[in-house]
Amino acid sequence: MDFQRLEDAKLKGSTALVRVDFNVPRDETGKVTDDTRLQSALPTIRKLQHAGAKTILLSHFGRPKGEPDQENSLEFIVPLLSKALDTKVRFAKDINPNTAKDLEEGDVLLLENTRFHAGETKGNVALAKDMAAMGDVFIMDAFSAAHRDHASSAGIAEFLPAFAGLAMERELDHISQALDVPKTPVMAIVGGAKVSTKIDLLKNLVNRLDTLVIGGGMANTFLYAQGYNVGSSLCEKDLKETALEILSNAKKQNCEILLPVDLVVAKEFKAHTESRVCDLSSVQADEMILDAGPDTVNAIIDVMDASETLIWNGPLGAFELPPFNTSTVEAAKYAARICKAGKIIAVAGGGDTVSALNQAGVSDDFTFISTAGGAFLEWMEGKTLPGVEILRK
Repeated sequence: MDFQRLEDAKLKGSTALVRVDFNVPRDETGKVTDDTRLQSALPTIRKLQHAGAKTILLSHFGRPKGEPDQENSLEFIVPLLSKALDTKVRFAKDINPNTAKDLEEGDVLLLENTRFHAGETKGNVALAKDMAAMGDVFIMDAFSAAHRDHASSAGIAEFLPAFAGLAMERELDHISQALDVPKTPVMAIVGGAKVSTKIDLLKNLVNRLDTLVIGGGMANTFLYAQGYNVGSSLCEKDLKETALEILSNAKKQNCEILLPVDLVVAKEFKAHTESRVCDLSSVQADEMILDAGPDTVNAIIDVMDASETLIWNGPLGAFELPPFNTSTVEAAKYAARICKAGKIIAVAGGGDTVSALNQAGVSDDFTFISTAGGAFLEWMEGKTLPGVEILRK
């Protein structure tokens, strides 16, 4: 993908409006429990400082209802960011075109929660124009917000030249490498609970892949559509025809769909409950399918060995409950091993996927892991992302 990068921008002496994502998780005491998103913004901010720019940061936090809400104020970020940058970070509650006049080269200012403004999530043009009036260039560095046509994530680019920040660059480069111009053969693992949440994704991927592995609860719907008894498993029986349509389209597109060939079943949905491995025809009426079996894992590994690119979204089983994390962990560890050896490009994304790979202890060995969630999923679905379109050359 050819897009405007930070290196293309004239930064010296300019005021850069930077869309970041500081929507970090906090516990009941207000302590940040995961500062990954804050850390990912630091390289871009530091580059702007070193280039002699004035930096104004915009971010949302929580779900305020278009008006000031102290519980969702971003002011708590200021000391954390100041410490991380070893720079005094200023804070401003209002959008004001005079804001930048008091800033000097290298200074950093954080604006209050963009969602305190009613027009933010509606992509209000007047609000975007007011935001743009504070700066000279717009830096989009929040891929996680790129699928939203909000005033602060796409609207500002109507009034200022837009460039990708360094975190955004990494996302676009790696995801494009995996999905848009991949080394072939290319495979994907798509798991999760329900087919209904990933219909668009599956329909798009069968047109672009050599092999699609379907796992998790959604695989039950496909097995049911093929006539197998799934017992008391999670299954969207009303989507039988949709599943058959996806299977049919995959065949027309020469995309092999790999479903479980053996299963791990149990009578209770809880950790360490009694379970057994069985074939597809042996699920009892009072049993639930909670993981893929060892033969399925071996089949997935065989596909990995024959592929050049792997895209992963969603676990293969109920990974939160041991021992039903076995197939996900084993497949992830094998993918990480061959990725580390340079035999495959492995890109993963989505909340449950990140959790599962962290549980397997392999996150550092994948080519790239996106924490963007919704934006990553919509990109895989083939949808247009407003916050990405503004960056195209």
